[in-house]
Amino acid sequence: MFDTVLVANRGEIALRVIRTLRRLGVRSVAVFSDADADAPHVREADVAVRLGPTDRSDSSAAETYLRIDQILAAARRTGAQAVHPGYGFLAENPGFARACADAGLVFIGPPPGAVELMGDKINAKEAVRAAGVPVVPGSQATAPTDEDLVAAADEIGYPVLLKPSAGGGGKGMRLVRDRADLPAEIAAARRVARTAFGDDTLLLERWVDRPRHIEVQVLADAHGTTVHLGERECSLQRRHQKLIEEAPSVLLNAETRAAMGAAAVRAAESCGYTGAGTVEFIVPGIDPDAPASASASEGVRDFFFMEMNTRLQVEHPVTELAVAVGADEARLDLVEWQLRVAAGETLSFSQSDISFLGHAIEARICAEDPERDFLPTGGRILTLDEPRGEGIRVDSGVAPGTVVTSAYDPMLAKVIAYGPDRPTALRRLRAALADTRILGVTTNTGFLRRLLAHPEVAAGRLDTGLVEQTAQEQPALLAAPYSPANAAGTDATTPDAPAAAEPAPPAHLLYYAAALARHLDLTPAADPDGWTDPFSLPSGWRLGGTPAWTTHRLRTPGQDPVAVRVRSITAGNVADATDNSAGLTREVDLRLDGGPAHRARATLAGDRLHLTVDGLQTTFSLATDTTPGLTAGPVTWLGIEGDAWPLHAYDPVVESATGAGAHHGALTAPMPGTVTVVKTTAGETVRKGQPLLVLEAMKMEHVIAAPHDGVVAELRATAGATVAMEDLLVVVAPVEDTAAAPAAASVEPAEVRS
Repeated sequence: MFDTVLVANRGEIALRVIRTLRRLGVRSVAVFSDADADAPHVREADVAVRLGPTDRSDSSAAETYLRIDQILAAARRTGAQAVHPGYGFLAENPGFARACADAGLVFIGPPPGAVELMGDKINAKEAVRAAGVPVVPGSQATAPTDEDLVAAADEIGYPVLLKPSAGGGGKGMRLVRDRADLPAEIAAARRVARTAFGDDTLLLERWVDRPRHIEVQVLADAHGTTVHLGERECSLQRRHQKLIEEAPSVLLNAETRAAMGAAAVRAAESCGYTGAGTVEFIVPGIDPDAPASASASEGVRDFFFMEMNTRLQVEHPVTELAVAVGADEARLDLVEWQLRVAAGETLSFSQSDISFLGHAIEARICAEDPERDFLPTGGRILTLDEPRGEGIRVDSGVAPGTVVTSAYDPMLAKVIAYGPDRPTALRRLRAALADTRILGVTTNTGFLRRLLAHPEVAAGRLDTGLVEQTAQEQPALLAAPYSPANAAGTDATTPDAPAAAEPAPPAHLLYYAAALARHLDLTPAADPDGWTDPFSLPSGWRLGGTPAWTTHRLRTPGQDPVAVRVRSITAGNVADATDNSAGLTREVDLRLDGGPAHRARATLAGDRLHLTVDGLQTTFSLATDTTPGLTAGPVTWLGIEGDAWPLHAYDPVVESATGAGAHHGALTAPMPGTVTVVKTTAGETVRKGQPLLVLEAMKMEHVIAAPHDGVVAELRATAGATVAMEDLLVVVAPVEDTAAAPAAASVEPAEVRS
């Protein structure tokens, strides 16, 4: 075994590897960018080395985690004998594997030749075909021309799928259902492939309807033994990005499981593979209109090789939890076996020793906003409470205070649940996600919880299009009940609205909680003798009249501002008004905008706000972002059932004074990121839909386009600039505004005189 291993990665996978190294007594070396200087993986390692330019701070991946020369220098400096690449970054870079070997370091992964072969989808497909592995019918030329691709499509029939040969992660894939569309789609796919991967080679495959994405974990030593560790179902995806993974798959019968496992072993052996790897297959799903017996049919189902990932997978924990080895039903640590194989050890078990025991399901928690089309988010984590309990495992890369930036992948953590059967694992994972509290950064945690409750998911009727189909046809199934997007207020402004006849909807409760949290903050601390100045309290007490309404104006990103009015019920005199507690509100009436009044009270206990409205108590997690420089002051964060929202104070006077912020042609950053391209200039006349600039965050590009015909009245964005979410980028004044400007100027003196 090695004495010192350098982990050439960051975040949760770096922590995952470091903890196994510590258990084995191996010294760990972390690497970090300036942005990750205080990250958990840096604190956890025995020693850590900074990456990046010496003359400036640049935390981009290109200048840090992708710098092979700096990583090798860090290994030499710390005396490392081996390098673990994790996943992502350089994990599937054959040049990095060769550079490690040339530097006298062991690359903890497969040989460079295997990485290179399986990284080329066309050659990989031919290699496994020769080994007897089923492949999806499609183009067979090494570098097919446009004519070759059209001919292949005519031969196998439509629909077909175009894929970049050098690509991964679903980028550049295009589904074509009509022959007339194929030439244009080929051209578009080549452009994407050329930009993203530097290689516009494409392959074409038959599209499998209702496809299920099922992969097989393989493990091979350098002494001729290769085994498979069963399959993982990865069909719950969005835009080809995995969301939920589980083991085993409910689709496979014993015959198909054995056949797929054997095919995965042949695929690994075809390239001389060693270490841990994953062979991915596409499996035709079950027609929901087919007889029920079809789902339990005997015999081997169809399956087709898709690709091989020559590294550890994000979802490897479900295999570690659900697979047992030997008579004592021991669990495997795949990172440990990566290390042992790289150190020259032989596998201590055979295929006959491996079996499934129970069920495991994993959910990927990412910094992205499901309510804004899953755009990347960011910020400083104010509260982090990770779930615990029987059968629950969390692989996390963040801590309270971690600043989530747009420079890297949005995945923050993985929550994995194990149970003796699938229903138990599902229940445990849903409960664990509800117990996951992350305030300060918007995540997809609540969305994942609702996805797991989807009837089709619960029944195991999965396919790779289920998530997007549900979002289009049944969006209510995945919508957050407490979301401000559902809080349709009223424009009524009656001074005394009647009491509500119906309970307050969940979406209103979020605004009520934020208003009462701010109301509690207005209550001053009592003097040492216990006396409180009644005129400093937010009681609304008035001499000889009912208490006045106290108005809290609030705004959440992407939604119109609202006003929550709070009025004390019992403050009939000065004594009543003074009877306040910093952690408890007396009973109050609440109104959202001009809506009906509800009876409520709130109790603050640590970072939990207990809100009771019309006799129903709901508990929110509460945190306040007091970061200096916030335009509207402190931001109130509230979380419940895995979801979390920021609520900002809204001052209409300030908003009106800024002018541009209220302009309907103002374009703000939909996500924190870096402006990579600016395609316009101030004063330019633009057309609706014309691209103005490109914003990049977490490997995602977002084009900011003109919302209407007009003139660029203001341009604040510059290429290379880092922006926060909702920063003003550009203002496009509509044509009618620019035409009306002289007329407005001509009448201004008359208005001044009046």
